[in-house]
Amino acid sequence: MRDLRLSPRDRLVHAVAHVTDTMPAVDSPLWSAPLAQSDRVQAALRDCVNGRMVVVTGTLDRRLVLIEHEFGGGLAGGWTVADLSGQPHRTREWPTWVGDYITISDPDSWLSAAEITLEGRHRLLRPRLLLASLYHPENFPLPRFPLAISDLARAARATLLGHVELMDMQLGVSLEDILARIGTGETDIVGISATFGQHDLMTRLLDEITSAERPPLVVAGGSLTVRNERILLERYPNLIIGRGAGEPTIADVLSHWHDDIAVQHIRGAGYAGAARGEGTLSIGPRRRSAVVANRLQTDMWPELDLLDRTFVHNGVAQLETSRGCTNYCSFCPRDHKGQWAGTAPEALPWILTEIGAIADQHPHVSRTLYLVDEEFIGRGPAAVSRTLAVADTLHEAGFQWETSCRVDQAVRLDHDRAWHIERGHLWRGLVERGLRRCLFGVESGVTSILERFNKETTGTQNALAIRTLTALGVPPRFTYITFDQLMTLDELQQTYAFQGRTDLLLRPQRDLGVEEIVDGVRDEDWVAERTTGRPFYTGISYMLVSMECLIGAAYTRKAEAAGLTGDVDPALGRVQARFADWRIGVASHWAQLWIDRNFALDYTLKSLEKVLDSRPYALVREARRTIKAVGYRLLGAMIDAATHTDTLPDRADELNNRCAALAERLLAELRAELDTALARVSDSLPGRHRDLLQREHDRWADSTTWRLINATDPCGT
Repeated sequence: MRDLRLSPRDRLVHAVAHVTDTMPAVDSPLWSAPLAQSDRVQAALRDCVNGRMVVVTGTLDRRLVLIEHEFGGGLAGGWTVADLSGQPHRTREWPTWVGDYITISDPDSWLSAAEITLEGRHRLLRPRLLLASLYHPENFPLPRFPLAISDLARAARATLLGHVELMDMQLGVSLEDILARIGTGETDIVGISATFGQHDLMTRLLDEITSAERPPLVVAGGSLTVRNERILLERYPNLIIGRGAGEPTIADVLSHWHDDIAVQHIRGAGYAGAARGEGTLSIGPRRRSAVVANRLQTDMWPELDLLDRTFVHNGVAQLETSRGCTNYCSFCPRDHKGQWAGTAPEALPWILTEIGAIADQHPHVSRTLYLVDEEFIGRGPAAVSRTLAVADTLHEAGFQWETSCRVDQAVRLDHDRAWHIERGHLWRGLVERGLRRCLFGVESGVTSILERFNKETTGTQNALAIRTLTALGVPPRFTYITFDQLMTLDELQQTYAFQGRTDLLLRPQRDLGVEEIVDGVRDEDWVAERTTGRPFYTGISYMLVSMECLIGAAYTRKAEAAGLTGDVDPALGRVQARFADWRIGVASHWAQLWIDRNFALDYTLKSLEKVLDSRPYALVREARRTIKAVGYRLLGAMIDAATHTDTLPDRADELNNRCAALAERLLAELRAELDTALARVSDSLPGRHRDLLQREHDRWADSTTWRLINATDPCGT
């Protein structure tokens, strides 16, 4: 049973007194060191124990503090072991290795003396794991809490092996800082998290690490890494690739470092077949071990070492309550994401309490939690009850929240009216429980395109879903793929028409019952009376997006079969692909140039939305609509130009020049319109946000060139 008489801080202080017979001084950092930041706790402990060895390990909810009794270290002997949760030591799921090396004297207490062998001491101190998250701040000015490395930190600390350090380039850390830390020789394992657009950073880092005389063991993960597995293992044959969610992989990598398991027994790993420490002559073919299924990974919580720093940098909190998806869209390689599985709602309160305590130190930040679930609701008979229970838990913890969901969680053409009424009550209930916005992957309003994407939805279904959600009062945003390599000009024209529809975004009908809304969205007269009049594109998160032919995706195989694919582009884990209709390719190219020219400014506005409330939030959203409106005008003008260009390839330069002129003219119009919109935004912002927006606006306004952010791979791989 947990001892509730003391707080975790009190237990930490009692552990020191248990060893030194003296309470820490009232001005000691131990009284103020954030318990979520284990490095600061460990440093504060060292100040209090007069040179004794100190280890802070275990996960945030079961933080374990070990203090050596004797000075000097180096010998097996007595320690004090404290579980700051107050739970008895016997209730911990001790890693298998502990049984041979650590003996707890009083397992029925949270505070006990212990005997630790020399090998046990070594395992508590090593390996020294550095988890690094890469980032291009020039493209993404505001940070998100780094879930990827924070989840891995928890999994690593749960093993009680070694020490974990986190570095995130979003938070003022440079690539040179990471290399300098590795260069001290105090790192045994480096874990790298990289996503799309960061291949250049990762290869620079790996080149430096692997050229060292005694390089650390390196494991790399993330969506981009999985896509580039073959390329990376050919170039770095001693690299280990994390192919799944990562927690089992990193735990096994620590065991592998201690030679407890061979590399082929690391779960969810891709590797080249060499034993650790062997040269390239021993490299065999690429190999893979089985990825652990999402349903078997019930612990998906992060450590919170970097959350306070994220808030300091005007960033936002992120969390997951489920992993995987319920569908297999053709453009999304599924091998590393897995099938949908959700965590139990009753597992949430403790982590929300910890996040809330840190958020309380930053009252200027919107108390909004961003759930990065691919699909929030999931499937199965318990889907509705589980979803409401998660929402209740978030709401009771005092958070607004945002998440993502498939559009078929609102409308299914193969389900009856009763199902739609139940779902209507669900969505209205989620809004009542603090849902601030939800992202829906509509991707298209054209049924033939949706079939090509294997979305298992139709244009009619998507239209009804958009109407239903907005009428219910769900604040939505949508993703939409405007261009794809296999589309026809007729499909692009239909896409343009769908994005411009003004009968989809309806006013919230809070005074109407769910039943009337479910029936009303199918009645055009009912809809006409309740439309906002805003075109659908104002709800699209990013306008003018083109299909990325990702390595391993079913859509990419279709493009390859049509003879449209070319070289691999590691920067985005994709295959270069031409358009079946070259005129659409020219329009897509200029659409991407438009996106990239405006991306940093638009991303800044999007990020400010996440940390603002009330009027400032509304003004930022309106400024983003200005960017979308001009982007939609560009799309229409380019389609018109393409339609009036014949299909002879020698007309490509002519169409390219026309699109270039259109982009220049509309950029000038956007600058004029944004001056007014951003003036209103700036007047409503706190100083730190106003300065950031001004800086990004100045950079955007001063730019004179059209360039693609990820045009080439600078590392030549």
